[in-house]
Amino acid sequence: METQELHRGRLIDHIQLVVRDLEASRRFYTAVFETLQVPMAGSGKDYFWADELFVSTASSEAANGELTGRHHLAFQARDRAMVEAFHRAALAHGGRDNGAPGKRDYHPGYYAAFALDPDGNNIEAVYHGEAERSAASVKIVF
Repeated sequence: METQELHRGRLIDHIQLVVRDLEASRRFYTAVFETLQVPMAGSGKDYFWADELFVSTASSEAANGELTGRHHLAFQARDRAMVEAFHRAALAHGGRDNGAPGKRDYHPGYYAAFALDPDGNNIEAVYHGEAERSAASVKIVF
């Protein structure tokens, strides 16, 4: 796949994972987000969230009593060291290895690691190689 530009922030507004064990997921994602330098944005007794990811129990008001299925979520990393730190943190906090840090053949410079979260979701951290960002993030104020 040959890509000249990547755009972020146009398609996904938010993603909700409905999990069996909220505290296990909270430990996993708190550790992962710390390594990716993404702060937790909020939490309650039956949910937590950071940026576009919302995680809740099946009994939360935001869920319909059903667990979500297996998903693949890829989080952005600033460099290879951040990908490696993500993988270590994921495995140390309840995740299972699903692909050690390394180059992938998806495109030149693609460096990623994969871990299964406590509910079996395939969570990835990816560094796309040297690139110039137009902004650190998309900021929406309303």
